Amino acid sequence: MPKKGKKPKLPLTDEEQLILFQQKLLADEEAAKKKERLLTQFLKDKLAKEEHNSSLNLNKINTQWRTVLREVKTRELHKDIEILSQIFERVVDCKDSVIKSLARDLTEAEEQYAHALRGHLHNVDQLLTLQRRRLSLLEENYNMELEVLTKEFETERKAILDHHDKEIHYLHDVFMAMEQNYVDSEYESKLEFQSMWDDLKNKNLEEKHFLRLQLENVVEDLWRRFQDALKNYTDATEDRKIAFETLKVKDEKSSKEIEVQMKKIQRLQEAISALKGKIVAHSREGEWQNQCIRNDKELVHVQLRKLKIQRTQARTESQENLVKLTLESNATLKALKKVVEKGEKILKLAEICRKFETEEEKVLPFYSSALTPEEQEEVEIQSQEEITEDLAKIMMDYLGMENFWKRYNKVKLEVLSLQHRRLQLLDISSKLREMLKQYLDGISVSDEVLSRLNPLFIVNHKSNLPQLPPSAAQPGGDRGPGGDRRLTYNVIEAAHIASHIL
Repeated sequence: MPKKGKKPKLPLTDEEQLILFQQKLLADEEAAKKKERLLTQFLKDKLAKEEHNSSLNLNKINTQWRTVLREVKTRELHKDIEILSQIFERVVDCKDSVIKSLARDLTEAEEQYAHALRGHLHNVDQLLTLQRRRLSLLEENYNMELEVLTKEFETERKAILDHHDKEIHYLHDVFMAMEQNYVDSEYESKLEFQSMWDDLKNKNLEEKHFLRLQLENVVEDLWRRFQDALKNYTDATEDRKIAFETLKVKDEKSSKEIEVQMKKIQRLQEAISALKGKIVAHSREGEWQNQCIRNDKELVHVQLRKLKIQRTQARTESQENLVKLTLESNATLKALKKVVEKGEKILKLAEICRKFETEEEKVLPFYSSALTPEEQEEVEIQSQEEITEDLAKIMMDYLGMENFWKRYNKVKLEVLSLQHRRLQLLDISSKLREMLKQYLDGISVSDEVLSRLNPLFIVNHKSNLPQLPPSAAQPGGDRGPGGDRRLTYNVIEAAHIASHIL
């Protein structure tokens, strides 16, 4: 039975069913999306955790790897430091040896410089003494020539002064005589002039009086005529008079201008005359100077010809010297190239030999002198004596090479000793080879061996070695049945000898 209070379910329509189906689909889709979101979130969280764990593990691995690398690197660095310390010590030792050798070279160079300086100062002192002697000789010659010249000058001066005094006295006497003659002639001429003047004065007075009378009559007549002509003239030339006055004023002006111009002309004439005198003086001076210049020109031409000849000679000599210089320079360049090549070769050999030097040679490259003190004193005494021979003087210039020759002689002695030792070793080697060959020949059998003497080869109790004479028999040998001494031989194997020698 149906329950009470509840309505019975009504059947759903198609639309409602469709709506309900869509709602279920939507719910399913939302549930699927929610599940997918949860899954993606879970995967993201897991991935983040994995990344975090991987980064943490990577950091741990890196730290451990770094510790391992540090340990390896520290070991390598310790080894490198040890190697570098050894290299540094070796380099320091080499540098110390180089510094010591350089210090020795410096002391030797200082000694050489001191020796050269002493030689230079000695030469300079000798040159100074020679120069002082030369100057003293020149000064003596100069003083002697000066005394001779002063004496000659004094004698010439006295002669010139005496001649001058004589000429002055002579001229004074001539002047007095001429002055007396002039006074006498002047007095006579004055008397003649006075008499002539009186005569002319009287004659002139007479002529003047006669002429005065004649002229008075002529003047009166002329005055009358002049008055008449003046009246006629004044009447006729009144206009001309006015023009004349104007012309007179102009004439005064022009006369003043003419006077000024004449003064200018006079000044110009005076300047022209002065300039003409100067021109004449300058022409004379110019002619004299031209003559001097011509003479100088001729002298210069002569000197020029001489200088041209000297220049040609000097040019030929310079060309010859240049040719000689070029030939000598080429020869010197070739010689210097050879010396440079030889020096480079020596330096290369020195570098190669320096590698093979021992510590003792690096510290003490020069051996001490093998001479006794007495011999050294004798050498010093001989070196202090004056050198007479040219070869000994030349050898004294190379005293700075003494240490080099010491080292060279030391190396030469070592080379000779090594050569001698090599010869000894070659001799020993040849002997050993011969003994070894004898031993090998003794233990081997061949036609060559059988043809030679072999102490180990015995056939029928007989050896192929030559028999010794009776005199070479040993004193301790056995005697035969007939009382004769029987010869015995000691045979030593080559292997025994080789084992003891080798």
